[in-house]
Amino acid sequence: MSVSEMSPEVAEVAGIVHGSASTELTGSAGLGGTATVGLGGTTADVRRVLLVWDAPNLDMGLGAILGGRPTAAYRPRFDALGRWLLARTAELSVGSVTRVEPEATVFTNIAPGTADVVRPWVEALRNVGYAVFAKPKIDEDSDVDSDMLGHIELRRRGAGLAGIMVASADGQAFRAPLEEIAASGIPVQVLGFREHASWAVTSDILEFIDLEDIPGVFREPLPRVSLDSLPDEGAWLQPFRPLSALLTSRPAQGVA
Repeated sequence: MSVSEMSPEVAEVAGIVHGSASTELTGSAGLGGTATVGLGGTTADVRRVLLVWDAPNLDMGLGAILGGRPTAAYRPRFDALGRWLLARTAELSVGSVTRVEPEATVFTNIAPGTADVVRPWVEALRNVGYAVFAKPKIDEDSDVDSDMLGHIELRRRGAGLAGIMVASADGQAFRAPLEEIAASGIPVQVLGFREHASWAVTSDILEFIDLEDIPGVFREPLPRVSLDSLPDEGAWLQPFRPLSALLTSRPAQGVA
């Protein structure tokens, strides 16, 4: 489930920031501050604490946990995530000889004909202080993986990164680059759902944080079921995508 497939109720979509879309988080670049630098910008004397949110991947993971599209109670609250990022930035800035500022980014695909549905969600994020990279979903190759990795590499240049958080379960795209960054001494955290990110949960060099453990990100506890926590009566594990996707997706290895 991609962002472009979220519930069409415009009021609900705009309400993902829990009524705070008109309140900016001030005093920081990328989170409503006057020193905001958009995607592709550089500031040589500022080290970034960078948050990268992989919207298509996390939407799919959340949809799998819920068994369908999330209601308002189960949509992530980006204002709460932003406050957590501000606190993490303050922690990492202690003792730094260069200025340290947070930068919150969301990367997403926009399917044809869905711009009007997604626009309130994008505008709400921007009002809270997130930079949004939106890319048309033209075909199976129109993902945003390379764009996210490119932006991470851009922020490593110059003054560099003071820390990085990647919200995604895509180990194929992120595992090697993040392990390389962590090995260089930069604090790296992977945010996501533990059911779908075993590569990060079990890593010896990456720190994993479950999104539900960040205060306020979800208003209601997620109805989580995994193979490690099955109820005695059993439980359904919903598909990650519809079976019909086999008709349009690229050939892949079969399931034995």
